Amino acid sequence: MNAGYVEISCEGIEQSIHMLKSAGERECVLLWLGRRENGVQKIVDVYRPEQIGTVDYFEIPRNGMAALMAHLRVDGLYVVSQVHTHPKEAFHSHADDRWAIVRHVGALSIVLPHFALFTTAENFLQQAAVYQLDETNNWNDVPFDLLRSKLRIAP
Repeated sequence: MNAGYVEISCEGIEQSIHMLKSAGERECVLLWLGRRENGVQKIVDVYRPEQIGTVDYFEIPRNGMAALMAHLRVDGLYVVSQVHTHPKEAFHSHADDRWAIVRHVGALSIVLPHFALFTTAENFLQQAAVYQLDETNNWNDVPFDLLRSKLRIAP
């Protein structure tokens, strides 16, 4: 499923930030759902699955995964990327590597620091630590200078 860059609207970024901040001081995960259009992975839905979150951990229980699968089927979408928060710095932990929801080659996993409390639509790309899944199932850091070739925010 490695097809082009991921595109999300500024409104989708703002919605994501709002949803992450509403979790307070606990980890939270969102899934960016979308469709492929002309080689671009367009985000059409920011989805917050049912989850259990603590200050340094999140888990989507079975019924949350079942609800996600039903939602995907009904709307004909797929999980393009995941976005989640960490209590301090943004990085991809070993748990993030192992338990990532999105698993297709080229998928993005985005981590925001400090529970996204200081994240805005304007500084989202600067604050985000972005990782991409490769053919060997490893998550690789996307350097900031390459970020716009992987993720674009549309007006």
